[in-house]
Amino acid sequence: MSWSEVPWLQRNSPTASLVRLCERILQSDDLAAIIVDIAAEFGVSNCLLAVRSGDWKIVAARGDWDGPLPSSQLDSCIDREAAVYQRGRPTGGTILTPTGSRDQHMLLLSGARLAADQLADALAIARVLGRRLDQLGVLHAAHRQVDRLKATMKLARKFAGETETQRLLEHIATDAARLLGSDRASIFIWDREQRQLVACPALGVEGGRLFLPDNKGLVGDVIHSRKPVIVDDVYADPRFDQGVDKKSGYKTRNLLCVPLFDANDECLGAFELINKRSGDFSAEDLGALEDFAIAVATAVTNTRELENLVRNNSQLSEQMKRRSNIIGESPAMAALRGTIDRLAMTDLPVLILGESGTGKEVAATALHHQGSRAQRPFVAVNCAALTETLLESELFGHEKGAFTDAHAMHIGKFELAEGGTLFLDEIGDMTLGGQAKLLRVLEQKVITRVGGTQPIPVNVRVVAATNAHLAEMVREKKFRQDLYFRLSVVTLEIPPLRDRPEDILPLSKFFLERFCRDANRKLLTFSPDAEKRLQMHQWPGNVRELRNLMERIAFLAQGARVEVDDLAFILSPKRSDFDDLADGVGLMEATSSFQSEYIKRAVKRMQGNMSDAAEFLGLHRSNLYRKMRQLGMEVDDVKP
Repeated sequence: MSWSEVPWLQRNSPTASLVRLCERILQSDDLAAIIVDIAAEFGVSNCLLAVRSGDWKIVAARGDWDGPLPSSQLDSCIDREAAVYQRGRPTGGTILTPTGSRDQHMLLLSGARLAADQLADALAIARVLGRRLDQLGVLHAAHRQVDRLKATMKLARKFAGETETQRLLEHIATDAARLLGSDRASIFIWDREQRQLVACPALGVEGGRLFLPDNKGLVGDVIHSRKPVIVDDVYADPRFDQGVDKKSGYKTRNLLCVPLFDANDECLGAFELINKRSGDFSAEDLGALEDFAIAVATAVTNTRELENLVRNNSQLSEQMKRRSNIIGESPAMAALRGTIDRLAMTDLPVLILGESGTGKEVAATALHHQGSRAQRPFVAVNCAALTETLLESELFGHEKGAFTDAHAMHIGKFELAEGGTLFLDEIGDMTLGGQAKLLRVLEQKVITRVGGTQPIPVNVRVVAATNAHLAEMVREKKFRQDLYFRLSVVTLEIPPLRDRPEDILPLSKFFLERFCRDANRKLLTFSPDAEKRLQMHQWPGNVRELRNLMERIAFLAQGARVEVDDLAFILSPKRSDFDDLADGVGLMEATSSFQSEYIKRAVKRMQGNMSDAAEFLGLHRSNLYRKMRQLGMEVDDVKP
């Protein structure tokens, strides 16, 4: 454009000085200098350039402007696309004229010598200025886009060999927020299985983690619609979920969000920027964020930590709840804690033995969280639930097309547990074929996905557990001897709860406190009779049975204290107390045998307290001792 393209200048004969001013405006990049030149041309002391961005803001100015800008008059001029001259005293006149720029700039002139006949000249100069502002805007946008593209390429080169997805995503989010001038940034990975969005990272959020349902909010709308959104006022948008703001105390004003796609056009998640520091997000910002989104999607799909990342975040809360909670005051539990402390910092394979429900997975979790692998994944596999056909795919993964239903690549548990711990529960139920494949991986520390040829090194600590008698299974050729020796470098045995009655009350109180918190009710306490009833129960389901009972009590108990009546339903079916008696004994001998065993059990349940045992049996303490003498029992025979 040249100055001669302005209609008013075409119809009139501008002065030479006005022509020179137009030429300087079209050649200059310095808005401050342009404003000074305009003020000089019109002989005014005050000249100002303002832009409408929500409220009116000053872009460049010469002179002193007192008070706020006349927003309503500026709005009227912009809306009517008309210039206005106003006579004022004692300072002279004022001209307000729109520039016609895309960003809606206004030129304001004020001075004692300003007259109404200068209105047409002012409007012409404003139009030239508006055209130059549009040129500068395009030029600056191009420069910014080049700078952002360079930054994206630099970031891609810098982290091309990065294997830690989390670290890479943090750098991309930080650079995107900085270059696009936003206050916060979040990269959401879509965990379809858990139906949630996992922000990793969520810059500006305490802890750097954020979990959202995948069907709520603007981010949920983006991943399901597969379309980007720009929202200038989020609180006016019904799709916006205000829950995060209410919880954090942070106020979201505007946002920009784009979907992430992999090479197969599958949606991986979304990239979100919050609160543009100056004005609103633009189409230019959208294009730049989409460039960054390509880098994010590439980073996610090119690293084997994608499913590990999702799993780590989705299970973080649950892992923290159960982390290292080995509760108990018995010598057996004290010894177990000490052994775990010594083993945690090693990579030795560990075999955990114990009846169902004794807490084998809790012990495995403690081994993981107290060791050097604590920041890496803990992945549990129930071997009893896997057929030999499924075992290899589940543990080692499979490639797309490896078999009929293999519609996509599947990452196995060994890869998901990379750097961390793989817990193989119920290892005794694994088939002999599965045992052979597992042994090979444990010895070579390399896996190959089903249908693949590429060997994948793995760095995983293996902890196994079973309620079966593996040594006996080895003798019966039901379990491989070489795998048994490989797994049982160190063996931990967790005794059943009935053999450690001193742990019953500590465990009961621990679980009851947790579940009362979950039930959002005041902590319940046990009556003395209820405590004795808990101690007398055999607990055939071990700690799991106790845990389930405390959960039911926390949600269903009516009073503020747990009474014996609240425990009535713990009388679960169990074997007859007469099963241990030999066949063919006389009635007197059977009666004495039963009474002896019953007294031993009562004293053991009361942790050796003879007074409590006597009270439970409905006897005076002296009568209990007399009965024991009649049965030929010594006190030392019954104390634990």
